[in-house]
Amino acid sequence: MPVCMQRTGRRDHTKLRACELADELVSLVYKVTARFPREELYGLTAHRRRAAISVTSNIVEGCTRYS
Repeated sequence: MPVCMQRTGRRDHTKLRACELADELVSLVYKVTARFPREELYGLTAHRRRAAISVTSNIVEGCTRYS
């Protein structure tokens, strides 16, 4: 059974290296976008942040599916 599997047969996303890296990406994106110009708050800043969060969300969603 893979390392990321729980007793329920579902994968535990917290044990995946990809999830750790995705969390680091979110933190980095938030730090970088904090320095973006204020007028980009609803443009580039929001888009970059949503995209970074989407990576983590997709990993978690994929782990809830049975394979």
